[in-house]
Amino acid sequence: MVTTHNLGFPRIGRNRELKFALEKYWKGELSEQDLLDTAGALRAQHWQDQTHLDWIPVGDFSLYDHVLDASFMLGNIPERVSALSGSELDNYFRVARGRSVADNSACSCVHAGEMTKWFDTNYHYIVPEFDKNTQFSLNASRLREQIQQAQRVQPQVKPVILGPVSYLWLGKSKDGSDKLELLDDLLSVYAQLLHELKNAGIEWVQIDEPILVMELTEAWKHALRKAYYQLQAAPVNLLLATYFGQLQDNLQLACELPVNGLHLDSIAAKNEVATIIDWLPSHKILSLGVINGRNIWKTDLTATLDWLEPIHARLKDRLWLAPSCSLLHVPVDLNNEQKLAADVHAWLAFAIQKLQEVTVLAKALNQGRDSVSEILQENNAAITSRKQSKRVHQVTVTARVREITDAMGTRQSPYHQRARVQRKKFQLPLFPTTTIGSFPQTQNIRQVRRDFREGQLAEPEYHQAMQKEIALCVREQEALGLDVLVHGEPERNDMVEYFGEQLAGYAFTDYGWVQSYGSRCVKPPIIYGDVAHIQPITTEWIRYAQSLTNKPMKGMLTGPVTMLNWSFVRDDQSRADTCMQLALAIRDEVLALEQAGIAIIQIDEAALREGLPLRKSQWNTYLDWAIRAFRITANGVRDDTQIHTHMCYSEFNDIMTAIAKMDADVITIETSRSNMELLDAFDQFQYPNEIGPGVYDIHSPNIPSVDSIIELMKKAAQRIPAERLWVNPDCGLKTRNWEEVRPALRNMIAASRYLSSHLSTTQVS
Repeated sequence: MVTTHNLGFPRIGRNRELKFALEKYWKGELSEQDLLDTAGALRAQHWQDQTHLDWIPVGDFSLYDHVLDASFMLGNIPERVSALSGSELDNYFRVARGRSVADNSACSCVHAGEMTKWFDTNYHYIVPEFDKNTQFSLNASRLREQIQQAQRVQPQVKPVILGPVSYLWLGKSKDGSDKLELLDDLLSVYAQLLHELKNAGIEWVQIDEPILVMELTEAWKHALRKAYYQLQAAPVNLLLATYFGQLQDNLQLACELPVNGLHLDSIAAKNEVATIIDWLPSHKILSLGVINGRNIWKTDLTATLDWLEPIHARLKDRLWLAPSCSLLHVPVDLNNEQKLAADVHAWLAFAIQKLQEVTVLAKALNQGRDSVSEILQENNAAITSRKQSKRVHQVTVTARVREITDAMGTRQSPYHQRARVQRKKFQLPLFPTTTIGSFPQTQNIRQVRRDFREGQLAEPEYHQAMQKEIALCVREQEALGLDVLVHGEPERNDMVEYFGEQLAGYAFTDYGWVQSYGSRCVKPPIIYGDVAHIQPITTEWIRYAQSLTNKPMKGMLTGPVTMLNWSFVRDDQSRADTCMQLALAIRDEVLALEQAGIAIIQIDEAALREGLPLRKSQWNTYLDWAIRAFRITANGVRDDTQIHTHMCYSEFNDIMTAIAKMDADVITIETSRSNMELLDAFDQFQYPNEIGPGVYDIHSPNIPSVDSIIELMKKAAQRIPAERLWVNPDCGLKTRNWEEVRPALRNMIAASRYLSSHLSTTQVS
């Protein structure tokens, strides 16, 4: 019999219950017990949704981030936090966001942990911190409580834990010491944990080692062997889980590690399954991730069964079925969606539906296809409908992509010539200040958008309300003294969804929320067909904002690679082809802004790095078409139009050469949480254009001091000539409130003025 299980379930709830509970708790409007009760109720509901599986996961739920959970379970809490008073939950949120609750005087604000992307996804994790003196100690009380709760729903529960080697890999050594020297101490804690899990009645433990799909040095491969040869004495069965890619040169290693089962992402690594079946010892189970855990398209069940049936005949009881990875990366339940077009709705599957697909496949293998014949017929009809739909393919769009030339991606003049023209035109001071685009989005702004969307507010009243908010943002910026202004983006619900709503080829959900980090949720739009620009999107708002000020107003757009990587993307053509369609669509908007008199245009590519293949050997192919797409988007403008781009919350040191090839006049980039470590890249690489290293961590409520910003910018000025440095936050300000934003920007501007007075253009004092 085939066994079914799941690697992880979305945490946020069908209606983002976790988000709202967290934010109330942080504001002091919800008690700690009420927050924990909400979390418990969500877990119970999620387990109930999975009871048709043979094994349900436990430990996949998190109040903020599962890697941070692992750090607290392993006793690896930064000293700046562990020494503070307060509850364990207070310290947890201090690492996550620099503060636990609203009372600034009582919460002992600290520097939040660094945050970066989880492999090549749009999920962010809190980076574990290590030094040569790091010691680990087990605190599994939270996990034990969740196990006891889950066992009341279904006896067969499978704890999900991050593997020891991946945990070290994902962390950062703060003093340059070798992280692998900590492995022995870490393994002793893992051994203790596995014994505690046995005492809790656990039979199987899912232990995630996603780094097995990465390029590993011999030292890291040895660490994996060492770890699992030591842990093989554990009194529980270990299911070693990999996902997001192929094993390639790690395939033999994965098969030989002394564990009881191996999970393979067979969406990403389907071509490796036959070899693994041949190489995997006969006493080990093989779990195949046959349902795509990262996209929302319905699985072709008939085609999947055609592939699975011979595998099942060979493996029999040794075959387990699951989604390819945790369902953290998809929305919860398609049944909530009532407004999607019927045909598009029929093409989709969210987390609940994906687990039903797993069950259908298992039933067909265990009992024969006749037992699920009606479901297979319905599924086949949906698959055929999508393939034949006339709304998917547009001849004019594909023809335009074929006509793209290299000249379309090349500026009229090189940067050093453009820079002279732009400096003469804008007359900006040394260390000019700007923001990344958005300003606080109040409940009133969101309500106005909601009323307009639902037909309860007429278009003239909506436009009046948006213009009023834009005018407020302009006044605030002029009062603060910013040099380059933005309109504040009150009309935008999301930087991707807003643009997608006005392009051909996109569909949208009402409840398709996915966790990005902590309480931050995004609702990725769905690219189901060819993408095209229909009419100007932003020019009305930006032109109005520019009419209110004599200072330069920056037009704000989302770039094609971010539009691609932060959407659920069609899987019937290459991502490169879809990205080129997006590039042409956003190019049309760039040219419309320039025609409307906007001379500074920011094209955000926050998601550029997360699209990188996990193996460096495949990077160049991706970067070639991704950078080309940006250039096609940006480079049709005149020399006196200044192009900015923005990137955040990823490690960019190793792709700086590619970023330079984008040829943006100014790049703004996240550096505040990493204390400007990103700028180490400039010790080896002379970045040729202008750069604004983010000095204000907008994902924390903490307000940066003038001195801290000055010190950060001095570090930047040691690598980048002062005349090419900008001062700005590290991301947009929509999630903050005005009471935080005003003093933070005031300090940022004061630091800029100090720097322009005390630093020459050639050296740092």
